[in-house]
Amino acid sequence: MRVLAISAFVAAGKRVSVTVADTGAGIGMEHMTHLFEPFFTTKPQGTGLGLAICRRIIDAHGGSIAVTPGRAHGSMFQIELPALAG
Repeated sequence: MRVLAISAFVAAGKRVSVTVADTGAGIGMEHMTHLFEPFFTTKPQGTGLGLAICRRIIDAHGGSIAVTPGRAHGSMFQIELPALAG
């Protein structure tokens, strides 16, 4: 059974941190450095645009996105964005 876990919290420096983790097959270490490049894909029918577009949007809003291998399986994506002043 695959599990998708999403968590969010306000981090230090008034930033919002979002983590998306799954228990799938994961991403090979050889692909980690290319993952956010336009047109890079590991899927036979993939376009390689999804993560590149995500990074551009997050960067444009003053944030960052990173990926690491999951603890046991899968992958973890960490997104940080500036929090809106309330």
